This record gives sequence, structure tokens and C-alpha cells, in this order.
Amino acid sequence: MKSEKPNILLSGGGTGGHIYPAIAIANELKARYPDAKFLFVGAKDRMEMEKVPQNGYKIKGLWISGIQRKLTLKNLSFPFKLISSLWNANKIIKQFKPNVVIGTGGFASGPILMRASAKGIPTLIQEQNSYPGITNKLLSKKATKICVAYDGLERFFPITKIVKTGNPVRQGLLTITSKREEAITNFNLNKTKKTLLIIGGSLGARTINKLVESQVNWLVEKNIQIIWQTGKGYYDQYKKYAKIEGVQVHAFLNKMDLTYAAADIIISRAGAGAISELCIVGKPTIFIPSPNVAEDHQTKNAKAIVAKNAALWIKEKELERFQILFSGLIDDQERQLELSKNIKKLALPNATKNIVEEVIKIIKN
Repeated sequence: MKSEKPNILLSGGGTGGHIYPAIAIANELKARYPDAKFLFVGAKDRMEMEKVPQNGYKIKGLWISGIQRKLTLKNLSFPFKLISSLWNANKIIKQFKPNVVIGTGGFASGPILMRASAKGIPTLIQEQNSYPGITNKLLSKKATKICVAYDGLERFFPITKIVKTGNPVRQGLLTITSKREEAITNFNLNKTKKTLLIIGGSLGARTINKLVESQVNWLVEKNIQIIWQTGKGYYDQYKKYAKIEGVQVHAFLNKMDLTYAAADIIISRAGAGAISELCIVGKPTIFIPSPNVAEDHQTKNAKAIVAKNAALWIKEKELERFQILFSGLIDDQERQLELSKNIKKLALPNATKNIVEEVIKIIKN
């Protein structure tokens, strides 16, 4: 009986890169188990507290944040937050009685998976990066299964638990090739010009926005039209550039399938979720990894793709090279096709289904 009506607990948050995979997994599980009960656990004050209910799921918040790498007063509250989170995670598990607990990363994943493992409840970790953070390395010792998106993770995790599934992506992206015309109409684009899409992740990226600001006139002179997602926090500062013909400034882009379909070249951060989507999208991409993330994993993610001759990348501190790099790409049709072809080879479009298959095995056992 329990395997037909399982209680499924999911935790992932902090950024869209952790939230959307958790929601994608929940949606697929719901299709398989219509009578299952779902509960999400997130970090209070983070975007999951808003995004998860918008997608029709209940969520409970823990008082938790990460340890700052710089010496800061914020770190003084960390032990108290951790104790509070472990205590509340315990309470949630006791009340909800999950059959399985799934963690997709983010601050709240740690306490909830830790307590579940201690109680003998099976756990599944969905590791999105090519280089895992400290929390997942610790959690992996007790995890039942670890679903990964890159090769070579047996350096960090027990090899018997690893399954290469890829990262969940929005299902609408699988059909973007047929949406080109609709995308051009949706964004009111000029068919004779190349379109550059700039995305700095779900929260935006200050450095990328500053770069675009400094290059916007040069790009327009090169006959490029621009779709620029600034992030909500930066929109007011940069919306004035929408006055320039061929430049669109958006706080947030909701229809990502049409957004990607409209693009000819993409500039992006190198978060794991973004990379998984860009492999499916298959457009020439320039990565500008954020150096301010745990274990510098965005740089490692970008390098893993660049090593396969599937994208270009540039460090934040070398952005003065941008014009040379961009000109070399935009003027070389053959190079664009080569990057497109190679990044598509890395796509794992069935990731969500593959992860859910692993969850089902756990539930049935």
C-alpha cells in the first residue's frame, strides 16, 4: 500500500538552479503516483518559499543559511541556525513520515537529509555540479542513491551509489527548434539581425550587467539585437537602455523556451541548471562563471564544457578581452556550428525520468 501512496519529501533552494529541478522531479513523481503526498522544505526568506507554492506544493521553512567564506559576524549565528534547523527537520520528518527524502542542493537540504539518514529513511541526492560542495560530500556517505550530471564523480562519492542521469530541465526546452517563428514574433525581433541573449541566473549578475552596459553601443553597432535579463534587483538601474533600438531589457524572462528559441548566441553564468538547459538548447554560448560560489564550482562546470570544445568562457577579471572573444565568434559561422553541435552531444534530455526511476526503486524497496 505504502508504495502506491508514498509520502515524498523534497528539499532544494536558494537559487532557481536548485528549486526548478526539485519541482521537475515532484511533477514527474506526481504523474506516476497521483495519490502521493508531497512536502518541500526550504530556507526561510529564500526564493523557494515563493516559487514552490506557485507550483502547487506545500513548503516548510528552516532557519538556515550557509557559512560565509569571509570572516563575518553572520558566521556567529550559524551554529544556532544549524541546531534550530536540525531540531525542526526532526519535527517535520516525525510529522510527515516520508518514504523517501530527495535533496537537490541549497541550505535546507543538509539538515533534512542528515536527520532522515539518521532515522534510517532512504535518501536520494541530486548532485548538479561537476564538483560537489562539502554538504553533499558529507551526506553521500549515508545516501541511498546519488544522481549526477557529469563523469568522474567517483572521486567524491561512493561509486556503487552513483547513477549518471543528468540534471532536470524544463520540458518545454525539448521542442524549441519548432518555436523559432513564434519566438521572433513574441520578442518582435528583426529576422535579418543576430540575437544575443544575456542571462545572469535567476537572481541576476552584477558583473554581467556592468559588462553589457559597457558594450551595449558596440554590440548594436555590430548589428546585434539584444535580449537582456538583468535580474529583478538590477532592473531599475538598467531599464533605461531599452530606449536604444534593438535592445530589450527584462527583469525576468518567464517563457524560457521562446527566449532560447529566439537566441543565436548566449552569454550565461555557469550554474549547473543553466548548463544542462544550454546543452539541450544547443546554441553557441559564452560562459562567464561566478567566482563567488561555493568551491568555485561554476568555473569547474564551465571548464568541463569548454574541454569538450562545446562552449567558450571568460573569467570575470579578464572581461577586457570580451570584444576580441565575441568578434571571433560572431564573425565565424563555422565555429558557431561546431560549438552548437558539440554542446548538443552533452545533453541528457531524459534526466527527470531517469531520476524518478531511481526514486521509484527506492520507494518499492
